[in-house]
Amino acid sequence: MNILILGSGGREYSIGLALSKENEQHEIYFMPGNGATNDLGTNINIKDYNDLASFAKENNIELTIVGPEQPLVDGVVDIFKANGLTIFGPSKAASQLEGSKVYMKNILKKYDIPTAAFIETNNKNEANNFIDKMKNLPIVVKADGLCAGKGVIIAQTKDEAKESVSKMLSGESFGEAGANVIVEEFLDGYELSIFAICDGENYVVLPAAQDHKRIGDGDTGPNTGGMGAYAPTPLVNDDISKKVEDKVIKPTLEGMKKEGAPFEGVLFIGVMVVNGEPIILEYNVRFGDPECEILMPLLETPVSELFYKGATKQLDKLKIKIKNKYGVAVVMASANYPYGSSEPAEIIVDKINDEELENNSHISYAGVTKEDDTLFATGGRVLLCVGFGDDIKTARNRAYDLCGQVHFAGKKCRTDIAYQALK
Repeated sequence: MNILILGSGGREYSIGLALSKENEQHEIYFMPGNGATNDLGTNINIKDYNDLASFAKENNIELTIVGPEQPLVDGVVDIFKANGLTIFGPSKAASQLEGSKVYMKNILKKYDIPTAAFIETNNKNEANNFIDKMKNLPIVVKADGLCAGKGVIIAQTKDEAKESVSKMLSGESFGEAGANVIVEEFLDGYELSIFAICDGENYVVLPAAQDHKRIGDGDTGPNTGGMGAYAPTPLVNDDISKKVEDKVIKPTLEGMKKEGAPFEGVLFIGVMVVNGEPIILEYNVRFGDPECEILMPLLETPVSELFYKGATKQLDKLKIKIKNKYGVAVVMASANYPYGSSEPAEIIVDKINDEELENNSHISYAGVTKEDDTLFATGGRVLLCVGFGDDIKTARNRAYDLCGQVHFAGKKCRTDIAYQALK
């Protein structure tokens, strides 16, 4: 199959890696890809979506998979479908579930899907009045638009919440993405990432994962795009799974049909479990990164089949199979992440002599470029070391053993990924 993957991060690399392992005959293209994706396929650089659709037709692309949120919000799926192409992802209208947090919260409210109490506004006084009436701390302040996963402030005081609102509405914090804000109650529980592959009517749910957003051990420091993840998490039982399906996924899919924007693609559900009840923090409309890097290798069902049937409304004909394994991914980041950019640094990976480690781990490359066959760390999140095992501890140990084989100047990573499951 000829397959085009849009994106340049570890998420897109991991999808390409899974496709190449399932069938060496797949012809894979990445737009734009990164310094390592050329080892899995061919990088192209066609930024205009109409030109990209023409390329897909000329090269007999049978399936396009969209990795990041921006092309989805921009409407790439609509353009490809108008050209008669098969593409996996939500329409521009349905992508507003991530493109606008205000839209998403109002959908949750309209279709009685459990979420935190909130106000959405572009008026500072209205936001401040709501903050003054809130009984509990901390307080959550969110920018409405896309902020690469960083547009959420957990304010520890009411004054800090008001200052965050002011900076967002003025454009100081997140530019146009903060023109509208959401202020909502803080939920005290544990967080999960749940992914439903949807075709507008049907869905399949992948193993629940847990992400680690903050830069430092013990969930300290500022939020990042994600410093590691593991799956499946033992924090999900049959009761929680059923509640998420009945109270969240099904009413969301029904609601989006009523809105005239049937949801196709990945519905990424950010869940906070509070006293055994799943409360929705947010929706994203694509795979999480780093969760994707562990979910792809845990699939026994061919990845191409999952995406193709999701893109062609055939998920009711798919029996999803998951390997009886656990996966842990540890992000290796550059020296100044997430505060600023770092100097490019050559990446050296030691030869692995341990057969168990070699057969049960791999690297997913993200913020890298290649010069004369040498890889350089040039992004914030550089790569992910992914380990697998029959239990979470074994998977975690293999991920960290692999981290020990990777070297570049200024490298850093958290040392406690999956700690919630190993307490």
